[in-house]
Amino acid sequence: MPVNLSIKNAPDDLVQRLRERAARNHRSLQGELMAIIEDAVQPTRYQTLDEVVAEVRKRGLSGPDEAAAIIRADRDSGHAEHRKGH
Repeated sequence: MPVNLSIKNAPDDLVQRLRERAARNHRSLQGELMAIIEDAVQPTRYQTLDEVVAEVRKRGLSGPDEAAAIIRADRDSGHAEHRKGH
């Protein structure tokens, strides 16, 4: 049976950012909140060893030094910080 949830005293700036996000995704505020909640509770799916090997081959990595360079470049570009906050 569906349950109604409520968030009290949400700061105005947070609500505004949620409204903007909803608009970008062509959803109502209610629909955006539901999408955020659904995404938050999805079980973590880990890659199998075969999937990891296939990804390494697809990227054409030849060894650990090359992989480390890609990770460093990603970290230094600021992408890693964005993912941490997400």
